[in-house]
Amino acid sequence: MEEPIYLDHNATTPVADEVWRQMLPYFGAGMSGGAAGGRSRQYGNPSSRHGFGRAARQAVEEAREKVAAAVGAHPSQVVFTSGGTEANNLALKGAAAWLKPGTLAVSRIEHPCVTRPAKDLRRQGWKLREIAVDAECRLDLDDLERTLAESPALVSVMLANNETGALQDVAAVADKARRAGALAHTDAVQALGKMAVDFRALGVDMMTLSAHKIYGPKGAGALIVDKRVELAPLLSGGGQEWGIRSGTENVPAIVGFGAACELLPGRLARVLQEGTGLRDRLEAGLKKMGAAIFAAGAERLPNTSFFALPSVEGETLVMALDRAGFAVASGAACSSASSEISPVLAAMGVEPSLAKGAVRVSLGQENTAAQVDAFLAALGGELSRLRSMAAVMAV
Repeated sequence: MEEPIYLDHNATTPVADEVWRQMLPYFGAGMSGGAAGGRSRQYGNPSSRHGFGRAARQAVEEAREKVAAAVGAHPSQVVFTSGGTEANNLALKGAAAWLKPGTLAVSRIEHPCVTRPAKDLRRQGWKLREIAVDAECRLDLDDLERTLAESPALVSVMLANNETGALQDVAAVADKARRAGALAHTDAVQALGKMAVDFRALGVDMMTLSAHKIYGPKGAGALIVDKRVELAPLLSGGGQEWGIRSGTENVPAIVGFGAACELLPGRLARVLQEGTGLRDRLEAGLKKMGAAIFAAGAERLPNTSFFALPSVEGETLVMALDRAGFAVASGAACSSASSEISPVLAAMGVEPSLAKGAVRVSLGQENTAAQVDAFLAALGGELSRLRSMAAVMAV
């Protein structure tokens, strides 16, 4: 059986070999003897004062420097978390805890790990204001102005949408938010590794990152925080991570996060040079089949294509393609269990009948033109089969 072709990199990415090699000593198991034995088995607790603990602490701080360097931040602004979900919750709930309940504004296309904590805050007395987007998944600037006129205390707008790949002008949003007296947060999880991301240039107060989207491990993320922002911790305990995120650090994952960030410059150059070409090749083939490409008129991530074929259900097509050896998605991996249409497509005003057919292809560094062509051929075959079955059932 041929190896399946993975086309779901917005859900997660494989851990790069160099990242894995740097992580291995910090698991502290299965490495006794040989070149990997002895003091290379660094399983200490970073809070311990002995040599093992100091080695672990040094590894965490070196990783912190690498993550900071990747996004134009200072190491003291990096708070390690278990991933993007925790970082987004920390940004919203942590900031809200220091503020008088007011208006929290988020875009209508945010990931559930922003919209759900926002709704939690609404139950605690906050007013939730959702900023509209246009048919191309771009923030409605007029609605943004109306929102800011309500003097929100906190604004959260993602840098790149995980489903459509559409980019938002977060720097402009942050500038307007600051003028309105609001804190600005951006979820940059999908953007990192696929476009240049600079904390200072964006001008936000907080920014969320995740390791497993950039060929690093699952279980590590970060919230980049301007030092002027006060955050209440979600977890109380030993006071790790500047007292903002207690709990013994996941040293192997954090080391892997740093290693993945260190590899970003070379990977980003390849994504920008080759990714758009592959996506355009894919979408040219999709259009010949009659597919609707969502957010095609917006500036998008170079690796992402979200599309639908009329009269074909996305979930059915995803399962058929999986059997044919191609891993794609029908939307965000974190909400794939839901039978409802994508909230992102609903916010864009896409007809429900078309939205039910949504399929996302997100390309990675290992994908090739030959794989794109093979996918298109498989898709064409599955479409013919599904439509033939539908015709027979209609008789």
